[in-house]
Amino acid sequence: MLTLTKALHDQIVAHAREDHPDEACGVVAGLAGSGRPERFIPMLNAARSPTFYEFDSADLLKLYREMDDRDEEPVIIYHSHTATEAYPSRTDVSYANEPGAHYVLVSTADADDAGPFQFRSFRIVDGAITEEEVRIVERYA
Repeated sequence: MLTLTKALHDQIVAHAREDHPDEACGVVAGLAGSGRPERFIPMLNAARSPTFYEFDSADLLKLYREMDDRDEEPVIIYHSHTATEAYPSRTDVSYANEPGAHYVLVSTADADDAGPFQFRSFRIVDGAITEEEVRIVERYA
């Protein structure tokens, strides 16, 4: 199960809506080993595409160095789908290289009246996709 604060949930959704019609992407980092998402890090979609996202390699290297310096790890890796449901594509699965991360997908298809809004979380390990419950809290206990 993914537990995150309403503030983080709202930041992810706002980023997805701001970047629509292009896909948005980013990371929520947390203290290494804690499993707790804490620090919202919106990233630039280097592909600038409505059907594909790509982290800029220089930005990603900088982010991983920064997380390492802060003893953090990516707890959530998120992106949006602009015209389809919030479910990992084959490309998403092929890029999922953080087995401990929650992969959050937000569908912004509703912005074009193409479907309902969705915020879903998945674990992706060795190509296997497992959806998990999302619990939104005001603050962590």
